[in-house]
Amino acid sequence: MQNFHPVTLLLSLCFLSLFNVNHAADGSSDSANGESPFTAKASLIRYWNKEIHTGLPKAAFLLSKASPLSPVDLATFSKLASQNALSTQFPAFCSSAKLFCFPDLSPSLEKHDQDSHFAFYLNKNFTNYGTGRAGGADSFKNYSDGINLPVDSFRRYGRDAAGHDETFSNYAPETNVADQSFNTYGAGATGGTGEFKGYNVRINKPDLRFVSYSDGANGKGQKFSTYTEDANAGDEAFTSYGKNGNGVPNEFSGYGKSSNVIGSDFSNYGEAGNGASDTFKTYGVDGNVPENNYKNYGDGGNGGVDSFANYREKSNVGDDSFQSYAKNSNAQKADFVNYGKSFNEGTDKFTGYGKGAVGQQIGFKIYGVNTTFKEYARKKDVTFSKYTNAGTADASMKVTSDSSANKNKWVEPGKFFRESMLKEGSEMPMPDIRDKMPKRSFLPRSIISKIPFSTSKMGLIKEIFHASDNSSMERIILDAVEECERAPSPGETKRCVGSAEDLIDFVISVLGRNVAVRTTDNVEGSKKNVTIGSIKGINGGRVTKSVSCHQSLYPYLLYYCHSVPKVRVYEADLLDPNSKTKINHGVAICHLDTSSWSPTHGAFLALGSGPGRIEVCHWIFENDMTWTIAEAS
Repeated sequence: MQNFHPVTLLLSLCFLSLFNVNHAADGSSDSANGESPFTAKASLIRYWNKEIHTGLPKAAFLLSKASPLSPVDLATFSKLASQNALSTQFPAFCSSAKLFCFPDLSPSLEKHDQDSHFAFYLNKNFTNYGTGRAGGADSFKNYSDGINLPVDSFRRYGRDAAGHDETFSNYAPETNVADQSFNTYGAGATGGTGEFKGYNVRINKPDLRFVSYSDGANGKGQKFSTYTEDANAGDEAFTSYGKNGNGVPNEFSGYGKSSNVIGSDFSNYGEAGNGASDTFKTYGVDGNVPENNYKNYGDGGNGGVDSFANYREKSNVGDDSFQSYAKNSNAQKADFVNYGKSFNEGTDKFTGYGKGAVGQQIGFKIYGVNTTFKEYARKKDVTFSKYTNAGTADASMKVTSDSSANKNKWVEPGKFFRESMLKEGSEMPMPDIRDKMPKRSFLPRSIISKIPFSTSKMGLIKEIFHASDNSSMERIILDAVEECERAPSPGETKRCVGSAEDLIDFVISVLGRNVAVRTTDNVEGSKKNVTIGSIKGINGGRVTKSVSCHQSLYPYLLYYCHSVPKVRVYEADLLDPNSKTKINHGVAICHLDTSSWSPTHGAFLALGSGPGRIEVCHWIFENDMTWTIAEAS
């Protein structure tokens, strides 16, 4: 019989014991599937057992979010994080840790003398493409169609070209977090047209930047048709667009129509242009809180014509800012027809508009409410026709959120509902509860504890995640960090967490160690009607404490977790309305105190009423969750 040194034997027994940790509650031992006990998932299971004392089965969906890093990679990237050197191995880190990252596109310096047609193409950097072309046409059709994270860059595209046409048709439709950049596009071009048709339709968080677009161009026309229609929470920036252009006609038709919180920034647009004509038609119509900023638009222009027709009509709220618009221009003409006739009061601000201009003609016809004209209202050659201010708005224009005619106009059916709907036999619409976020994983504590998360450390965060200045990733990171740093609402307790261990810590700090987590089982029934089957109120249907966690868009998996007062939580079988067979098991939370909510919250748009007057319920979506005190068995 072989003799073992006592220390060697002890170490061997300890090592073997790590492989045989027993989790009777759900059978999820560290080595259940031959998994190493040194993985992040195994560590999470041990931490769960140590901190949560219910013995209930663990949430499989939450365990699946544990970092996939191998023990070797975990040690390697933890060391790099401690040395502030993760950015040096960023592509490998992003891939191994299953993060959300935009690829670092390499330049494409190839020049093409023939017509090009791009179909089913994605993640391309077009640099110096079409420069100096004479005539010809390039077509982008079904470009980045349905791709989750398309990243496309058009740099110096068509610069100094003569009579060159570009057509973007059905570009990046139904994608998630599209990122497109057009730098010095068509600059110095003569003639030709650029047409954007069906561009970024029905996508989530479009981010588009047009910098020096058609700058110094001569007669090159641009047409934007059904641009970002039905999009969600995107931003478009037009900087120095058409600057110093000569006779450059631009048309925006159906731009941002029926979109949700689209922000557009027009800076130095048409500045010093000669005879430029811009048409904004049905721009922001039926949108929810569109925000547009026009800064130095048409500044110093000569004889241009700008037309705003049906601009922001029937939208909800919305804000527009015109700063130094047509300032110092010569014979500039601007026509606002049916502008800003939103059903809830928006805010329009005109500062230094037309200041110092000569021969300018401005017409406001059927213009909306709540508008500030600073240094402008008494200006000569300005005509106001049927202008409505907040004090004289008639009933046909000034509609409150209680109006049934406007319910559900911008809010998906079933996204919010009343508690009375949660009874067996009720039929109701189910919203799209599918997780539309990029697939990501938590980071292990040993790494995330060394990565900054603060607006004061934005430079370091951007360096780690390769987020360049004014990029989509910079905006994504900043939005998430600012939301996490926002002061809590009255009665709210909140924390943003990027590791599963931090999530558990926050939950038990609010609810204690005797807790249970729930989420809706699957996505069946989404965007259809469902019938409520058997239903149960958690904790006997009493007003209870809960912690709900919702995903935030960020490079790694980040949850915004918060506890709000006075809620009831329910779980219910969801049935097919025709066959009455069970298709899902849903979890819903009802907020009984809505007094601190905004009057423009989507719940009140969908249901009517206002803050503090009604309770509001919603389903827990895929990969979101709610925690409650565990019920006695």
